[in-house]
Amino acid sequence: MLCLSFLTISISIGSPDSVLQTINELEENIQEGLSVAKKKQRETLLQAKVVGTSCDVCKPEDVKKLVNFAVGELGSIDIWINNAGTNKGFRPLVNFSDEDITQIVSTNLVGSLLCTREAMDVMQYQEKGGHVFNMDGAGSGGSSTPLTAVYGSTKCGLRQFQASLMKESRRSKVGVHTASPGMVLTDLLLSGSSLQNKQMFNIICELPETVARTLVPRMRVVKGSGKAVNYLTPPRILLALVTAWVRRGRWFDEEGRAVYAAEADRIRNWAESRTRFSFTDAMEMYTENTWVSVFSLSVVCAFIMLSSSGGPFPGT
Repeated sequence: MLCLSFLTISISIGSPDSVLQTINELEENIQEGLSVAKKKQRETLLQAKVVGTSCDVCKPEDVKKLVNFAVGELGSIDIWINNAGTNKGFRPLVNFSDEDITQIVSTNLVGSLLCTREAMDVMQYQEKGGHVFNMDGAGSGGSSTPLTAVYGSTKCGLRQFQASLMKESRRSKVGVHTASPGMVLTDLLLSGSSLQNKQMFNIICELPETVARTLVPRMRVVKGSGKAVNYLTPPRILLALVTAWVRRGRWFDEEGRAVYAAEADRIRNWAESRTRFSFTDAMEMYTENTWVSVFSLSVVCAFIMLSSSGGPFPGT
């Protein structure tokens, strides 16, 4: 029988209260799900387990404790996702303090190195191995990230780290992969964002639970090594661009005030409708080695060229 295990982690120092709050919310969601679940779903949910602990991913001793906690509570580590990250706002490099730079690099890059090392050290001795995901972000491909130069440099470093791991683990039972959620409405993205940023977020951003509904099932069934699990695919970008006019005011009003529901309410509604299959989900089923991917990417490139040349579309 399928057993669902949830490990919730806080990366902030001294924040066990936030972990406990998240655990309670997840347990409430499970109970709500049980009340409306059908027989087969109910049997699965009855096996669900939620545990959590706090961890500062920048500290090697904390990461070791986290790994030991996970193995002790769950028995094994099948999938490890390095999702801890910080940005500290949008501004020129000269306006970042020493503390800002240290925390961004320590969390995004050093934290991923430490966590990956400890996770792989456990997985290599497991019968079925395991899979590690590092998160792509702006700057991963080496492109410029003005006003977020520190953040972008850490993501570019992670891409090189991924390439090196691929060769190191070629004969290993551990798969190393990347996940790219695109632009997600989180505190990380919104920190220091301007009114202009927020108007753009209306068009291209999605809520965390929307992205998770697509990425998590794919991460759970990943095989081999070197996979890239992406949310913001060419078909999704195309759909966002051609429907931009109806997306205005989706998350923020004209004055930049948030108009979307609180996270707890959104998670509850998402749990109730988690089986919905979106149009873009259907499109994405055909994006590998098909004309849909090629056509979508061509349209996106055309849009970018028109925007940069002062065409009829607003600049991106």
